[in-house]
Amino acid sequence: MSLAGRKALVTGGAAGIGAAASRALAERGAHVVVADLDRDGAEKLAADLGGSAWAVDLLDTPALEDLRLDCDILVNNAGIQKVAPLHEFEPEAFRRIQRLMVEAPFLLIRAALPHMYGRGWGRVINLSSVHGIRASAFKGAYVAAKHALEGLSKVTALEGAEHGVTSNCVSPGYVRTALVERQISDQAATHSIPEAEVLEKVMLTEMAVKRLVEPEEVASLVAWLASDDAGMVTGASYTMDGGWSAR
Repeated sequence: MSLAGRKALVTGGAAGIGAAASRALAERGAHVVVADLDRDGAEKLAADLGGSAWAVDLLDTPALEDLRLDCDILVNNAGIQKVAPLHEFEPEAFRRIQRLMVEAPFLLIRAALPHMYGRGWGRVINLSSVHGIRASAFKGAYVAAKHALEGLSKVTALEGAEHGVTSNCVSPGYVRTALVERQISDQAATHSIPEAEVLEKVMLTEMAVKRLVEPEEVASLVAWLASDDAGMVTGASYTMDGGWSAR
């Protein structure tokens, strides 16, 4: 599963799943570009991995329209969340989530494909979610964005196949990250329960395995999808949700 000679770009790469994926790819020999809004965090992790950092605001999508990327592996991971009923969901908050989690991945894929096509090899790995195949109340923008990302990934797979480019989604349940921790207070308020009860009564209700997914578990799947061993895997969505989607 060596990735020596490959260049990987990981968005939201300075923390959480992105940082774990960056480490896993670097451990297998890839040169990793850690892309993140957090310049200091990206530069620190990149230095630790012998990679490079790209401080970027992916919400500034007009700045990405003329971008060209020379990466062999693109990991679209950056994401945000907001928990609220649809009738209280601010339109700009909805648009912001679509911009970061659908429009930005499209623009990055668009920027990376010419290089991948030229080399006859490429990997597009999109961090989706169980919410890319299932819905939950109060997460209209996030569920919509992840469903859209799943569709974009499949189209990328169909178009990239003849050029040696695969495209897949990794769809975990709740992962032990700051993004999930920040949801706890919102979920408690929305469901009118104490924060201490959110994991048991909200987040882990549908999961047969009653624990959070670890970032390193997700990263191991990302690394495999980036390898030559996964050359015949494309247009797929790999769940890592503790049995949630088995229901």
